[in-house]
Amino acid sequence: MTKTKKKLFVGLFAACSMAAAFSAGAQVSTSGYVLPMNLALQGALEAVQTCAAEGYDVTATVVNVAGTPQVVLRGDHATIHTKDTAYRKAYTIVTMGPIFRLDVTSQFLDTLAKYPPLAAQGLVATPNVLALPGGAAIKVHDEIVAGIGVGGSPGGDKDEACAKAGVAKIKAGLPH
Repeated sequence: MTKTKKKLFVGLFAACSMAAAFSAGAQVSTSGYVLPMNLALQGALEAVQTCAAEGYDVTATVVNVAGTPQVVLRGDHATIHTKDTAYRKAYTIVTMGPIFRLDVTSQFLDTLAKYPPLAAQGLVATPNVLALPGGAAIKVHDEIVAGIGVGGSPGGDKDEACAKAGVAKIKAGLPH
C-alpha cells in the first residue's frame, strides 16, 4: 500500500470511527436538559419569520440531541424539499457539532477541508448529514441540547442567519 493510500485509509477510518462512536452515545444530553416545546416552537417561528422578512420561503426544523424532530414549521410558500434540507442541517449540527466543537454548520465545511478527500467524503456520507450552511446549535452551558436547521433561501448563508436568529430569540429562556 502506498504512503498516500495509507494516509487516506487512516484518515477515513479515524473520521468514520469518530462519527460512529458519537452516534452511539449521543441519544441524550449530558446535563439531561430537554428543550421545552414552547422554546423550540418560538425558535423555529423566529427563523421562518426572519427569512420571510427577507423574501425567503423556508422551512425550519428543531431537533433534539438524538436528532428527533421536535418542531417543523414550513413557511407559506416553501417548497417541498426544504423540509428535508432543514432537518438534515439541524441533524448535522447536533451530531457533528459536539465532535468538532461547531456552533453552525458552515464551520463543518471548514472542518471537512482539513481532512483528506476520502475521509471528508466518509463523514458527509453519514446518513442525514448535510455539509451546507443553515444549521445552528442551541446550547446550555456550552453543551449542544438541540439544533435549528433552515432550508429554502437562495444560499446557505441566508439560511444560517435565520437559524441563528431563531437561537437568539430563545436564548433568554434557556438556563444560564
